[in-house]
Amino acid sequence: MIAHPDEYICLKNLDLYNSPGCTELATQARQGRHLVIIPSESQEGALRVQLCEDCYYAWLSTDNLDDIQPVETPYEALYLSLEEIQSRLPGVIAFTKAAMDISNYYLWGGTVSPHYDCSGLMQASFSSEGIWIPRDSYQQEAFCEPIHEKDLQPGDLIFFGEERVNHVGLYLGEGYYIHSSGKEKGRDGIAIDILSDTGDEISQHYFHKFWGFRRVTRNYCG
Repeated sequence: MIAHPDEYICLKNLDLYNSPGCTELATQARQGRHLVIIPSESQEGALRVQLCEDCYYAWLSTDNLDDIQPVETPYEALYLSLEEIQSRLPGVIAFTKAAMDISNYYLWGGTVSPHYDCSGLMQASFSSEGIWIPRDSYQQEAFCEPIHEKDLQPGDLIFFGEERVNHVGLYLGEGYYIHSSGKEKGRDGIAIDILSDTGDEISQHYFHKFWGFRRVTRNYCG
């Protein structure tokens, strides 16, 4: 097989950053993910990269050069039917519950176990079943199909925000959802809350920021 020099595979879980200074986490790439290096935008000490599975841009420290290698087989997005996606939702839900059972805290940019941010947990849970969705909550909201509350099913996504979406959780049924929320007005990690104004202070905080319900109906293909 011929290696493809522009595309690389991660040999371990990697931190990726939002600037070439590599100080603030933007996202993480778990072992096995593919990325493309963008030489024209790279700088001393940092490489500009794009993750192949969700087209997300970030910065990789050159300290991690030994942790990636050129791929022999380029990444190719997989088409999944709605029926295939629906059949995998029990596994998506099981992933989030298993993640909650491991000691964790909220990590901005976290997408690999044990520490996640809200959208990172959603992306990780769906990708565990071979379903790719975009990285950030507002991107996920735009990617998914809107649904009415009467049609809500376990495995659908619940979005929250004020001027725009900035939080997301996974619906479990009977009014409950699982999400990773922060320290301020949150639970500093993964927890289950109820979408109701009858819940505790934290549940009520998110209830009053409710934005809408949406469903994953396709696999991200760029």
